[in-house]
Amino acid sequence: MRPLRVLIACETSGVVRRAFLARGYDAWSNDILPAEDGSNRHIRCDVREILDDGWDLMMVAHPPCTRLCNSGVRWLHTPPPGRSNDDMWRELDDGAALFSAVWNAPIDRIAVENPVMHRYAKERIVNYERPAQTVQPWWFGEKAFKATSFYLRGLPALTATNRLIPPRPGTEEHKAWSVVHRAPPGPERWRIRSRTFPGIAAAMAAQWGDHAVADVGRVA
Repeated sequence: MRPLRVLIACETSGVVRRAFLARGYDAWSNDILPAEDGSNRHIRCDVREILDDGWDLMMVAHPPCTRLCNSGVRWLHTPPPGRSNDDMWRELDDGAALFSAVWNAPIDRIAVENPVMHRYAKERIVNYERPAQTVQPWWFGEKAFKATSFYLRGLPALTATNRLIPPRPGTEEHKAWSVVHRAPPGPERWRIRSRTFPGIAAAMAAQWGDHAVADVGRVA
């Protein structure tokens, strides 16, 4: 009986991959960029090239969402300096096509992380469904704020594992918990904002991994 095959798509940090590996799964990360940790369990390509490779579970850690999320909708009508309206709408189409490809992949158990989308994105997603849940890192023992929505197929919603009490707004501790939102502008901002917190990754591996094992009768 072969181990459960898990694909962690659109991930360079290796955080989610390592969480599944720690539980004995045959886990692989994937992105067009190299893995930050240099792991040989990282497949460098467009994820659409490997969706048919017999995966039991796919977690799409953070597909490019700049043009899909509500926070970026303004750029579709007023592009940033040096960009055109055509650029913005073309990037929206590209992002929606990627999301559609992973969401409709021939894999029985799929989780896709993405912020809440605006209506133009929803109109372009094939078989769009509302996110199943939105979680916070502090539900899983992480002192941080980052609303994270999961679109789920064949997987249960995550259950909090170590729910902390958030600090009061305006305090220094509250500012410290807001590190993701306060990330400074620059070439590394996207990496900081997209990184999955270890507490959430551990919950994914434990809860979704155990569910998949029970579902397909395979071993970890």
